Amino acid sequence: MAPLSSSRFDGGPRDDIEDPLGCDPGWDPGPDAERLAGYDILRLRAENPGPFTLSGTNTWIVGDHPAFVVDPGPALPDHLHRLLEAIDARGGLGGVALTHDHTDHSEALGALLQARPAPLAAARGAGVDVMLREGTRFGPLRAVPTPGHAPDHFALATERACFTGDAVLGEGSVFVDAYPGALSGYMHGLARIATLEVDVLCPGHGPPIWEPETKVEEYIAHRYDREHKVILALGIGKRSIADLLEEAWSDVPPELRPAAVVMLAAHLDKLDEEGLLPRNVERPELGPWQ
Repeated sequence: MAPLSSSRFDGGPRDDIEDPLGCDPGWDPGPDAERLAGYDILRLRAENPGPFTLSGTNTWIVGDHPAFVVDPGPALPDHLHRLLEAIDARGGLGGVALTHDHTDHSEALGALLQARPAPLAAARGAGVDVMLREGTRFGPLRAVPTPGHAPDHFALATERACFTGDAVLGEGSVFVDAYPGALSGYMHGLARIATLEVDVLCPGHGPPIWEPETKVEEYIAHRYDREHKVILALGIGKRSIADLLEEAWSDVPPELRPAAVVMLAAHLDKLDEEGLLPRNVERPELGPWQ
């Protein structure tokens, strides 16, 4: 395992950057770029938009001399090229951390580490140098367990920012998988994020979130609203997948219905864990989503 160098990123706003929008090749020219630069954070958005990636997957670069990368993203040549240029402009790579190993967040990892060897921090997988657990420190980052979207999901916090992966998004809501304990674990993860005294959430998709408490409150309320709709549907005798989806996810477009089926299963599992699930409720057969 290569030694970890200390970054001069200290987690707070910086006022010594004269040209924050031009300091790195591949910078995100969006309205938040200058504000992020004040925290020594750069966002690179991959050109992989879609129903689940929204406007694209975010790769985050934190600090300099050396820089640390959170989620290298998909293996798109242009994205990797911009990422390597930005790393070099910031004095080299100190390490790479994964919020989780889904392909859109991790596919470029091999090519990145081949081009710029550095330690890898993640919760699972081959070649991991630092295994993430609650409170694990990796350069300027501290691991915060946020399962639900995936069993290996962690948010990564600095003193003033939190890289939330797919636990909290800059737009829309999160897909919660349906493995045992997924939804209850997700709710606990949101509570952990809510206790962080940070200025900004840096999500895996969508723009930065400059009102973290408000966003997390919205996420918690949204999830409880779905649960409430499921409970009401069960209370009036609905038992089939189709009926429960119609009652609780009628607002979901057709292309996201497969994801809604999985989230229904996650809600049913949570109610079952809590002893609140009636008998004879149809549970989805998940297949490829698991």
